[in-house]
Amino acid sequence: MPMLMDLPPYSEIEDVTEVLHGVPLTDPYRWLEEQESPRTRQWIAAQTRYTRSYLDSIPERGQIRERIRALVDVETNDSIQRIGARYFFRKRPAGQEQACICVRDGLHGPDEVLINPASLGAGPYTAVKLLRVSTDGRFLLYEIKHGGERSGTFEIFDVESRKILSDRLPRGYLRGFAFSSDSKAFYYVHEALDSRGPRCRSAYKHVIGTDFNSDVQVFCAGDDAQIRLYMIPGAGQLGFLVVRFSGCTLTDFHLWTPGSGDSPQCVVSNADYKFGPVPVKSGCVAITNHRAPNFRIVKVQLNAEKEWIFTDIVPETDVPIQNWAVVADRLFVSYFCRLKTETSIFDLSGKRLGRIPVETTDTIRFLPSPEVSDELYFERESFTRPIEICSFSPLKPEVALWARRKIPFDSSQFDHAQVRFRSKDGTEVPMFLVARRDVLGSEQRPTIMTSYGGYGVSMTPQFSVFVAFLLERGCVFALPNIRGGAEFGIDWHEAAKRRKRQVAFDDFISAAEWLIDRGHTDPRRLAIFGGSNSGLLVAAAMTQRPDLFRAVLCMVPMLDMLRYHLFDDAYVSQDEFGTADDPDDFAALLGYSPYHNVHDGGEYPATMIVSGDADQNCNPFHARKMTARLQAANRSRYPILLDYNPHRGHSPVLPLSERIDALTDRMAFLCDQLRLPV
Repeated sequence: MPMLMDLPPYSEIEDVTEVLHGVPLTDPYRWLEEQESPRTRQWIAAQTRYTRSYLDSIPERGQIRERIRALVDVETNDSIQRIGARYFFRKRPAGQEQACICVRDGLHGPDEVLINPASLGAGPYTAVKLLRVSTDGRFLLYEIKHGGERSGTFEIFDVESRKILSDRLPRGYLRGFAFSSDSKAFYYVHEALDSRGPRCRSAYKHVIGTDFNSDVQVFCAGDDAQIRLYMIPGAGQLGFLVVRFSGCTLTDFHLWTPGSGDSPQCVVSNADYKFGPVPVKSGCVAITNHRAPNFRIVKVQLNAEKEWIFTDIVPETDVPIQNWAVVADRLFVSYFCRLKTETSIFDLSGKRLGRIPVETTDTIRFLPSPEVSDELYFERESFTRPIEICSFSPLKPEVALWARRKIPFDSSQFDHAQVRFRSKDGTEVPMFLVARRDVLGSEQRPTIMTSYGGYGVSMTPQFSVFVAFLLERGCVFALPNIRGGAEFGIDWHEAAKRRKRQVAFDDFISAAEWLIDRGHTDPRRLAIFGGSNSGLLVAAAMTQRPDLFRAVLCMVPMLDMLRYHLFDDAYVSQDEFGTADDPDDFAALLGYSPYHNVHDGGEYPATMIVSGDADQNCNPFHARKMTARLQAANRSRYPILLDYNPHRGHSPVLPLSERIDALTDRMAFLCDQLRLPV
């Protein structure tokens, strides 16, 4: 057993009582919301010492780290864009802390580094990402991030001169960008961190080499703080998507042709449905759930009466569209149908032309394509196959491999099965089980389980180093397709949305009960993990049924559901969760909010909560307050740990060595708690 300080650090109780909708609520750790206060920083330091006293004394940690390094420290490629015969992409060679932006002349030419974050002089926490290349291949836009921050700075690189231009957008959020057709200017929507008023909700034209103060405004969405403006380029046009978050979400969309002298034309106004457009010649193509709960793809054009009309290209089916992309005059669509991947190719009139030949057990993600591209790039992976980047051209209908992550993992030893269980309300829910072939189907195995259960996100087969390490040690990986996702259409999502969120937790808990009742595992050998919305899921399951689980790994979560919407821009999730401002939402949120459902004297499983200062999606106050509350309430002999890093956020951009250390800590925690062989 590893050494652990006798008791966790003391967390001072400072009750704050308020009444919401007639219900008095006392928050003992409201002071931990103040991230930069001296006592919060002292508390974090004490928690870090406590956590390290446990993790650093696990005898097998060194062996675990070596295997994690072997799995993680391999060459990676992503963000590929082809312009003519040139390929622009991001690449991290083995042994390098961060990925570089590279160019390759021809399919088999040598890779040349254009931008190396190590040369920027800001340390190993600085990462760069390729965003966009001009249509002539001369300029490229890239983002610079420091640690896990959500915001970034944006610079332009001249590929011909190999120099960084002075035309730099300061730290903030870029919500749209397009180079002009002659590459002499660019259009942008940028919200600087210190900006206020309509400027951060406006689109501008900037002539390269001039002062930003002389930029010309080409569109303004207004000055309401709860408006977001996105700019979408395509086919010689710019689209302006205005999203208003005010109780319900409403959308406007405008089309504009630069240089035409015309004003932007309003295509959609006050839409209370989802509308995701891509400009094409004489209009746009869009995915929408308007009169199509499972989504359809439409062409939007002006009719003879100068009215914008929707014409189906890809009609709605009984399963939702998973991915879609427009490349040249082709439309690519993927579905996750009956828990298997299907793909189709259409022309822009809606004629079906065929399919992309991929395995039904693969997960497919289409990559963004430049307007001038005639080739689709996509990622594919499965439970046992690491990510591959592939290309597909309608002119040569076969999949070509562009890059592969050569992870030292013997996929032939592993397989998966599909089972079904009944949830609390009697609904049948499917679940994937993945394991070594000699383990799959056997009884009483250590098991790890996760899911998501929100935002209509479907759980599909994906490769995970986290899971692969545990599979090698004889674990079974369980992935239930709980409600809140969209595996079976919009109804599957709606069944666990907003005031019905408890349904997702019930499904997840029922999956755990099924695994135990069928003898696949037992509560001493069952661990759950999840991050972000999935972090909320595992925390809710743990607070509601602590008797089912031996260990919980809860990463970058939201846990105080009565106050989540008051921080950063989390209010954009109000349609998914509701807020405590609404009395009916409040009752549902209070019923499952993990922070409010920790009970004094409860016997909780070993829990490690992961967060960091830079998280602006799920503010780290959730992790801090939940750790303090659990440590004070817990009466089991199992540890409650906070793994906290000042550089960690929601963006996965930590340097290689830190990612190896972080993953080592998580694996060491689970191996120790589940008594796994190393």
